Amino acid sequence: MSKEKRVAIVTGSSSGIGEATVLALAGRGWNVVVNYSKSVEAAQKVVAACVAKGAGAIAVQGDVSVDADCRRLAQSALDKWGRIDALVNNAGSTKFVAHNKLEDLSGEDFLRIYSTNVVSAFQMSRACAAALKDTGHGAIVNVSSIAAQWGTGSSIAYGASKGALNSMTYSLARVLGPEVRVNAVLPGYVDTPWQRNAHGAEKAAAHAARYASHNPLQAACSAEDVAESIVWLIEGAPKTTGQLVYVDGGTHMAVPR
Repeated sequence: MSKEKRVAIVTGSSSGIGEATVLALAGRGWNVVVNYSKSVEAAQKVVAACVAKGAGAIAVQGDVSVDADCRRLAQSALDKWGRIDALVNNAGSTKFVAHNKLEDLSGEDFLRIYSTNVVSAFQMSRACAAALKDTGHGAIVNVSSIAAQWGTGSSIAYGASKGALNSMTYSLARVLGPEVRVNAVLPGYVDTPWQRNAHGAEKAAAHAARYASHNPLQAACSAEDVAESIVWLIEGAPKTTGQLVYVDGGTHMAVPR
């Protein structure tokens, strides 16, 4: 594989937004690390699709809430291609709990969700920081949510974890510059397998339609929509850092329901 190609690690990239992101990068000439936690079959399908676009791609299993796995992910890219140009902290977790059901959400739930949604992003950023700085033009994109700004989402713990991720985006942007830019995307409702698995296809479609009816663009987002914004922050925003970029059809301007 050519060491001249740029290299990206995308956590949680065997489906959904992560999958769309590695495919978009592969189509633009990047080599990619496809991270998965459980399904090697799903990850290998994504790798094959990236290779079909002319990219170098490897699948690496890892639980990004575990620091040793984060360091192994970073090392896998360095061992294969000798560089890391971009990191997308996309892996996420939640528990679907109505916000008024306080007794249904435990401290253990908070710790598990924070471990995946916040701690993992810190650990991955730390593991990749030196290599990203070495390029002189590194980029990190954290996948957050409008739930952080609204106090909404699948549970109180989920929204709070994304708020913490937003705060950490600012901190990392300060300490990793000038060599590395750090930004976040804040999707609204995104039509992904995660939503369909949680709610069922019919209810997920109803959620998407209701969401679209409350935003100026009258549309729900696809994983590919979010991936396009992530790729723009990596490739096309050379003076943008410490920003929270909404990808929600303008829903953040509406009144939370």
